[in-house]
Amino acid sequence: MSRGDLPVDVSEPDVDGPAADDTADAGVTTGFLARRVGVSPTTLRSWDRRYGLGPATRPKGHHRRWTPDDVAMVVEMCRLTAGGIPPAEAARAAKAAKERHDGRSPQAAPAPPSLPPGGAVLAGRATSPRSNASRSGSGLPLGNVRQECKGLARAAVRLDSVAVQEQLTASIRVHGLVVTWEEILGPALQAVGRKWQAAGDRYVEVEHLLSWHISATIRHVYVSAALTRKVSDSSPVILACLPEEQHTLALEALSAALAERGVPTLMLGSGVPAEALLAAVQRVGPSAVVLWSQSPATASTPLALHVAETRWGIRGARTRSRVLLGGPGWRRTQPPGLLRPHGLHEALLMLDPLESRTPLNA
Repeated sequence: MSRGDLPVDVSEPDVDGPAADDTADAGVTTGFLARRVGVSPTTLRSWDRRYGLGPATRPKGHHRRWTPDDVAMVVEMCRLTAGGIPPAEAARAAKAAKERHDGRSPQAAPAPPSLPPGGAVLAGRATSPRSNASRSGSGLPLGNVRQECKGLARAAVRLDSVAVQEQLTASIRVHGLVVTWEEILGPALQAVGRKWQAAGDRYVEVEHLLSWHISATIRHVYVSAALTRKVSDSSPVILACLPEEQHTLALEALSAALAERGVPTLMLGSGVPAEALLAAVQRVGPSAVVLWSQSPATASTPLALHVAETRWGIRGARTRSRVLLGGPGWRRTQPPGLLRPHGLHEALLMLDPLESRTPLNA
């Protein structure tokens, strides 16, 4: 797909006239339709020019109007491209669906491309990261990403909650939580965050929608794993954000991944006061503590060192917990004894139950 196939700019003005002129009988303008489906008017005109995916009637001397059937055709086009179907193929299927609805029998009309169970995964493509690398088609600064990441971004920008949830569920089912987080969800969240910072309050609704669905999906993975695992007598891993930190999604993903591996966790969540964190370490005696910081403003190396030096256990066999520093807020170089995982997979390796306790004399 070329970079211009699906440029999204929800702020582009309605160049076809005010939405107040839109009526059910006359159809809607290109600008109104663009706002509804979450693509730019330029994209709609490009689809019309390249694939013939335009309004059925074009009144001479008047702005183009899209009938309800035309709108349904564009919505289907968005659904298919969000699922990874190439635009040309998706356009043929969307037009064929409209013609069947109109009662016509198009010549050699292709069957609509079938999406994998759950909505939008790879549509028959290979599953390696390189073979699915793709430029962003969502208007977000994604760079080269998996096809699923691009489809998820498109659905989020359109505020299509059903498609977002379908793609999240399908990606975890096909690739597992770790690959989905590192190669699909993480890049999408980072791109939305960068767009939000660059555009002020715009795109905050996209970030909120995407975050909510990701959190709900990850928590479902955690609950499913926790309900089926055997009761463990091993000490849990404490997961906590620094006192001023509110971002918890990465810790939620780590908690769910650990639950899948049968490792008990104690999720303390966002903004944990230092006193509460230290009290929890002394009461629980965790095998490890993961501290998350999203930005340098919330990171606290002195607190991390204090946690690492906290001793617990019976006299003569006192131990301390390993401390992992997660998130981009921490400095690249840290004092000895503090672990710095880069990514979910590396954190899981460091939290292996056989390696996660540190004897006091270590």
